[in-house]
Amino acid sequence: MTVNWWMLYAAIAFEVLGTSALKLSDGLSRMGYFAGAIALYSVSFVLLARALREIPVSVAYAIWSGAGTVLVVMVGWLWFRENITGVRLLYIAMIVVGAVGLNLSTVKS
Repeated sequence: MTVNWWMLYAAIAFEVLGTSALKLSDGLSRMGYFAGAIALYSVSFVLLARALREIPVSVAYAIWSGAGTVLVVMVGWLWFRENITGVRLLYIAMIVVGAVGLNLSTVKS
């Protein structure tokens, strides 16, 4: 696994943290959390851009957004006590299957 893949994984983590901070900003009424969200998203985008040097954009973006979605759902459920239903779990599984399938179907050059 190359450093670019580790950058993609770190980009996902920073995106999830940024989204969590945005939730904590309470509709932008808590500016410290909003500023934190902007900083975390910025780091995420820088890392994603660096990962794109080696990883095809279609694969990187699918993994970044898919894994981010799954992790944010988990944070919402565990930390923010959001409801998670069987239907939501089904659609989350479809996101994961799509991201994995796209990665597996990519021709390595």
